[in-house]
Amino acid sequence: MGRDDLKPGETIQEHILEISADLVGQRIDKALASLQVVGTRSQASRLLSRELVLLGGKPVRPSHVVKLGEKFLVCIPVVPQQTLVPYEFPLTIAYEDRDLIVVDKPAGLVVHPAYGHAQDTLVNALLHHTKDLSQGFDELRPGLVHRLDKDTSGLIVIAKNERSQRELALQFQRKITHRIYRALIFGRPKEEAGTIVSYLKRHPEDRRRSASVPEDTVNAKIAITHYRILAEHSSGIRLIELKLETGRTHQIRVHMKEAGTPIVGDTMYGADSRAKSLKSVALRKQIGEMPRFALHAFELGFYHPATGKFLKLASKWPADLMPLIDEFSFPKFDDAPAVQEFETRPDDSYPWPKVRENLIKEGTAPDSEEADDE
Repeated sequence: MGRDDLKPGETIQEHILEISADLVGQRIDKALASLQVVGTRSQASRLLSRELVLLGGKPVRPSHVVKLGEKFLVCIPVVPQQTLVPYEFPLTIAYEDRDLIVVDKPAGLVVHPAYGHAQDTLVNALLHHTKDLSQGFDELRPGLVHRLDKDTSGLIVIAKNERSQRELALQFQRKITHRIYRALIFGRPKEEAGTIVSYLKRHPEDRRRSASVPEDTVNAKIAITHYRILAEHSSGIRLIELKLETGRTHQIRVHMKEAGTPIVGDTMYGADSRAKSLKSVALRKQIGEMPRFALHAFELGFYHPATGKFLKLASKWPADLMPLIDEFSFPKFDDAPAVQEFETRPDDSYPWPKVRENLIKEGTAPDSEEADDE
């Protein structure tokens, strides 16, 4: 990204970090946190991922180990002061207690304030619902520990206090949460079940998109998506289930597009050309009129930050996707318990591989301190 690709309204303040003897041998994110204007490793990771930390005019890799006398140019984005305003919006609360809220987010709702959506986001709606949201990480993103795309529907957890936010964020960073998505796709993957592994980064020509890049690309992040086909229709559209081991920006959408099986309705990632090849005029019209793509976050599981028990939640198909589900006679998944609590994490219903865990054991994957981008 870099300083020439700032978000709307942002300006830059430049700072210099010169490596002294007490910082030698540390990873750059830890060294950056020693700057008062940076303060935390999570903030340092955000700067590095946006390529706003330079050495010799070039972006620095998050894995860089600092040396004595190195001078880093640290570009701190500054945004105009904003105030969060409560937004009256009918939220579907899947679970709530004194420590956290799980919302079944509809498609079309942006998660946090951004350009063009200053007051009509999930965060604003939550402020109308409750005053108990953690302000620990970012005053414009209270309680957030992960995200969903605007047009991805499904389960998202929000913390009500700093302890819960810290504990939940750590679980997402360590990739020990449980997340199951289901989607409608065009075409057939090469295998009935498989794993897609690539390194993702913002697309070099279209900053709205992400793309797979070579492993050694600066600030590229490993992305691991498991999938299995659940059902298929004579039109060539299939129902697929997906499990994430990482949560990168647009990860599922990119992996499905690059596998030649874009998600139905995902015009940003090539679904429009596939829709034109459908034989049924009525089906082409129905899909063409969809205001979103057919991806839903069905299951979310995590260790409760206060009780230590594993909380597993299940959603159902949202109403705006039900006409397609009925058209194809695909499973509705409406018999799963909405909320389950376990003393220890239960085994998955399907034996998903653990690719990232094995890569870490082999020493060929990033360690658990890397931030989750989803």
